[in-house]
Amino acid sequence: MSIVSEFREFISRGNVIDLAVGVIIGASFNAIVKSLVDQIIMPPIGLLTGGIDFSRLKWVLRPEDPTTEAVEQVAIMYGAFINTLIQFVIVAWAVFMLVKLVNAMRRKEAEQPPEAKPAPTATEVLLMEIRDQLKAQNGVHDSLPPKA
Repeated sequence: MSIVSEFREFISRGNVIDLAVGVIIGASFNAIVKSLVDQIIMPPIGLLTGGIDFSRLKWVLRPEDPTTEAVEQVAIMYGAFINTLIQFVIVAWAVFMLVKLVNAMRRKEAEQPPEAKPAPTATEVLLMEIRDQLKAQNGVHDSLPPKA
């Protein structure tokens, strides 16, 4: 099998396509969550904390020297980390709720009683009557084992 045909077989499997769709949807969902955190959740939190913009909170290790362009400020950006943690919690909550919904649907499906066997159609009833009459004419009884 050539590499091209093996790759074509690999890529055409359903779970690979499903994974690709999941990654694309996940990236889009990440952009939505980032916008939700940065533009909707963090401004009120910043207002409650005295106008603090969490994304700009940092611990400066080496300040920027305005006399030289070569040395830039070195800082730990813990505010951006806080924003990222909030984004993670939102994504984790959304995934949890999605899994919970799927599990509830599966449980509900498992709890449903099996479908009753449908009543025989008129044709099936007629065929069963013919079978029973043929058995009666030939002297075959249900209690006897079939002839080999």
